[in-house]
Amino acid sequence: MHRHETLVATITYLLAMLTPLRVRVKRLYLDRGFYSVPVIRWLKALNIPFLMPAVIRGKRGGTRQLLIGRKSYATRYTLNSPQYGSVTCQMRVICSYYKGFKGKHGIQYTLYVLHRVRVALEQMHQHYKDRFGIETSYRMKNGCRIRTTSKNPVTRLLFVALAFILVNLWVYLLWFFVSRTQRGGRVVYRELFSLKTMLEFLSQAVERHFPVITAIYLPSLE
Repeated sequence: MHRHETLVATITYLLAMLTPLRVRVKRLYLDRGFYSVPVIRWLKALNIPFLMPAVIRGKRGGTRQLLIGRKSYATRYTLNSPQYGSVTCQMRVICSYYKGFKGKHGIQYTLYVLHRVRVALEQMHQHYKDRFGIETSYRMKNGCRIRTTSKNPVTRLLFVALAFILVNLWVYLLWFFVSRTQRGGRVVYRELFSLKTMLEFLSQAVERHFPVITAIYLPSLE
């Protein structure tokens, strides 16, 4: 993405790349960063099914005024923008409970904007939650990515690709060698072989072949 490129331009470019590949989009799952009047208006104009979290804004008005009650519900909401006008969209207000998650208790509200998506209210959060796996993979990738200050995009992309290969290798090893099949499914002992542990194994293997330099010897003056 270029600095001055709009979100609408980015989505249009990516969708255009799918056409020659003959990939048909059944549904778009977008990050909350795309929650804006231009994006929602454009996707509705294209009539593409999509689902994205809405940003909670305002002290009493805005989307915060929708955070009421103890039951999930469906409503319509008009999103306003001083620069781009307004757009009316379908909104789903999902109520759940923290139950001590991150030390919090009480009701947790999550808002979703959707278009041509038919998912029951009680399944909405879990339905979108599957997308979080993408973000989780990226966070895990950062744990084994080679750090560099190089501005060469080829070098940086190579390091990202290597990081994803390592993450996928770890998942493969977990599934086939650090798991056990039992009644009801497969049990993976992830706590016994974390990604950090695998990286330490690889680091030790590399150091055996390429020993770490621990001393510097000055040349003789004779």
